[in-house]
Amino acid sequence: MTRLIAFLLMLTISPAFATGVDEEVLADPAQEAEARAIMEDIRCLVCQNQSIENSNADMAQDLRRVVRERVLAGDNGGEVHTYMVARYGDWILMRPPVNERTWYLWLMPVFLVLVGLFAARSMMRRHRGAAPTQVDALSADEQAALDAILEQEKP
Repeated sequence: MTRLIAFLLMLTISPAFATGVDEEVLADPAQEAEARAIMEDIRCLVCQNQSIENSNADMAQDLRRVVRERVLAGDNGGEVHTYMVARYGDWILMRPPVNERTWYLWLMPVFLVLVGLFAARSMMRRHRGAAPTQVDALSADEQAALDAILEQEKP
């Protein structure tokens, strides 16, 4: 029981270790909170599936520094996002916007689900329409051998 509790405790504590290690923080706690909120929406260019807030990569550290500089200069979240998108493209955002360059990213899952449903439907129709295979009748010798085996099985 104590092992189970220790395991569950480790699971709840482990996300706390997933944050990026920064020695730099802004002096104003409100600005630091705003910078961290912005960092959660920016993708790490090295890790590709983590925000720069949660990444320990050197590139993420550089991007965190840029975000803090922009917040310190007075930029809000939208302005920082615009700056990052202008520099790295829409891909840097954890939630890229729907526009003419990214529409396929948003529609591809729907398209793949429709293709999968169509394939499943056609396979089910093909399977349903197939005639059951006909078993050939046993020859006289085969029937005699089967009868002999069945007689041996009887008590």
